[in-house]
Order: sequence, then structure tokens, then C-alpha cells
Amino acid sequence: MARMFGTDGIRGLANVPPLSPEIALALGRAAVRVLAQDASQGKPSFILGRDTRLSSPMLEAALTAGLCSAGADVLLAGVLPTPGIAYLTRHTSAVGGIVISASHNAYMDNGIKFFAGNGAKLDDKEEEAIEACAESREIGNTIVGEAVGTPHGYEHGLQYYTAFLKGTFRHHLPVRLRIGLDCANGAASVVAPALFRALGADVVVWQADPNGININHSCGAVAPEFLQHKILQEQLDVGFAFDGDADRLIAVDHQGRVLDGDYVLAICAQDLLEEQADACRVVVSTVMANLGLEQALERMGFALHRTPVGDKSVVEGMRQTGALLGGEQSGHVVFLQHHTTGDGLLTALQLLNVMLAKQQPLATLAATLQKFPQTVLNVKIRERRDPLKLPAVHRVTEQAQQVLGKTGRIVVRLSGTEAVVRVMLEGPEQSLIETLAHDIAKVIRSELGSL
Repeated sequence: MARMFGTDGIRGLANVPPLSPEIALALGRAAVRVLAQDASQGKPSFILGRDTRLSSPMLEAALTAGLCSAGADVLLAGVLPTPGIAYLTRHTSAVGGIVISASHNAYMDNGIKFFAGNGAKLDDKEEEAIEACAESREIGNTIVGEAVGTPHGYEHGLQYYTAFLKGTFRHHLPVRLRIGLDCANGAASVVAPALFRALGADVVVWQADPNGININHSCGAVAPEFLQHKILQEQLDVGFAFDGDADRLIAVDHQGRVLDGDYVLAICAQDLLEEQADACRVVVSTVMANLGLEQALERMGFALHRTPVGDKSVVEGMRQTGALLGGEQSGHVVFLQHHTTGDGLLTALQLLNVMLAKQQPLATLAATLQKFPQTVLNVKIRERRDPLKLPAVHRVTEQAQQVLGKTGRIVVRLSGTEAVVRVMLEGPEQSLIETLAHDIAKVIRSELGSL
């Protein structure tokens, strides 16, 4: 049986395996058996949150039933960003946290993400243990009477999470900036507008009216063109676009330029040097990070440590190297001195910190990074297999690398969350890398089928 867990929890089409209510119930039971083994006294508790998808309440009910039937109490935080659940998990006595969200995917999909009691995402062994336990359908000791868990509303969760975020902002109020927010009709809709207005900023909000099916639809971090247009139209100082569960951020400067995670890392690395002169001179990112970021960091005195894709891999790399700053081009950015995982709202606040400290617009700060030409193709496939293990794909990729030589870079990888192969090329000329990328994509479609 295919492994349920990918690079960021379990994800797929909602209401069918592995995102069916039956499996969600089994996963809830399994989570208690695996994560509550060391619960010393009383009933273990879990924090449970969700995004705004139509299917999220259904899976919330199934997970709650599974957790309670295994003897755990459940604190229902309702709609809250994924990093909010991570924060609440580590600041309560909960043995674990669970988020129902498919992040940037369309509304038909959903997902389940788990956090350990310290607010960190589970390691592979813990995920494998939960998966094995869920698949076995073993209930273990039957829980009856007072030992059965109980769900409780956790209405203070939003307040505690918002207070944590505000505590990372280090400048005097009010913030005299005009800020645009694209909440992707997702979990940011419940917290972002009030958070930035509490800073005293003039805030304009879009896509904060979720109806269950409009999450990520032509908006948010996956479609920053919407915010890009609005920033120019409204003549705002800066814009922040979040994805469905608000764990990542794409920024837009006052000139309408879209700034991804590479730019955020370059900007915040400058600030890290000034705020913590003795900080580790390593920034962690993934194999997708632009070569221009590597060169910009070198000029500042930082080394770039690359990891596989996924913010869990980034955090692991940060802990290994001692780095305080890490992230992905896609907008997951981790400030380890503040949080255990990527947080789009926290990232936006840190960008504001830098802008105000240096009294410069985001466009000026971003000029420290000059990107190499890069193209990324998302090739939808029918057969989910590692493309580089296919001789024809390996051959065309090697040929493209020979063309680029030492002046370019190629990454071909199977997505950990979707039936997609990502083809990324960097090189000296945009037209050349686009041609080579399409050549590789054509062979992938031929070998693995296309949708």
C-alpha cells in the first residue's frame, strides 16, 4: 500500500482514501496511541484546527471521534492557520496538534498535518508509526465510561496566537503604512485583518470571505497576480498574500513586483546580522532556491545550506546547522528564534520590522538579490513515479545539463503533495532554459501520462 504521508502530512481528494472519514477516525485513534504513550497523568489532550474547506468540518468530526474514542480530550480551535495550531500545541499541555488543511491546493482536496507536543512536525518514524497503527485498525484497549475523551471548544486559541504574533513586532505603534492583504479565502481570513489593523496600519483586505469552495481560487500566494494588480491600483506601500492555511507568504512591493521566499530570506538575513551579530552565519533553503540567493548571502557573509523540498526538511537542516533563518522559495519561511514552523503572518511582520528599522520600502530592500533566470514547470501526471528513475527522463535531463554546463542548474522532482513533477531550470538565458524545460516536460508526459 502506498505511503499515506508525503512531504507535508497526508493530502489528497477529500472524502476518498486516504482522506475519508473512516481513515480520519483511524488516524485519530492511532495518534493517541503513538503520541500519548508518555502521558504521565490524566487524559492526554490534542489541539485540533482546520481551514475553510467544505470538507474540513467533516474530517474534524471524524478525527475528534477517533481521538475521543482512544481516551484523549480534544481542544477544538476551529478555523486557524496551521502555524497557529503549532504554537498552541507547544504552549499548552497538549501531547499533539492536528490541522485539517490541504494548504495551497484547490478546495476539493484536503489534508491532515500532525504536530508533536513541542510544536514541531512529526519525524518520519512517528508518521510511519501512526500510519501503521491506522492501517491495522487495531483499537487496542477499549475505552469506556469516564475514560472516554471529550471535545471542548477552545475559543481563546485565536487570542493567544494573535498575542504571540504581535509580540514579535518590535517597533512603536502606529505603523504608518498602507498595507494590502490577500487572505486566499482561507485560514488567514480570521486573523490577518485584525492583526495588521491592531498595528495602526491602513489595511485593505481582499479574499477574506470564505464559502467552503473559494479557498485559493485565483488568489492568495498561489496566484499573487491578483494582489499585484490591487497594490498598483490602490497605490499601497506593500502587500501580503497568504495561502489557504497561512503557513506561507508571497509579498508584493509598492511597484507591484512579486517577491517570493528567496527575496524574504535575503531581506531578513540582512536584518539578522544587525539584530544578532553573533548569530550562526548559515541560512537554510532547498534545492529550489535561486543561485542569486546563494550569491547574495555570500556577499553578506552567510553560507547557504540546501535541503530537500519541504519546510520539515528546512527545519531539520536548521537544527543541524544552528541556523536561525530558513525557508523555501514557495514562501514557507522559518524564524527559529520565534517559531517551530513556517508562518506567513509571522513572516509578514518580520518584513515590516526590517522596513521600519531601515526606513526603506520593500522594493529597495529586495534589490540586494539579483536572481538568475529561472523557470519552473508543474507537469501533471497520471502515474505517480520518480521521473529520474526512468531512463528516457534521466537521459533528456543529462543532455540539458550538458547544454547548460556550469552556468546552470536543473532540478526534476516528484511533488510530495500532488500528482505533479516539478521541473526547475536556471541558466544564463531565459529562452534557453524554457526550451530545455519543455523538452524535459515532454518526455515526462510521454513516460508517465498527462492530465
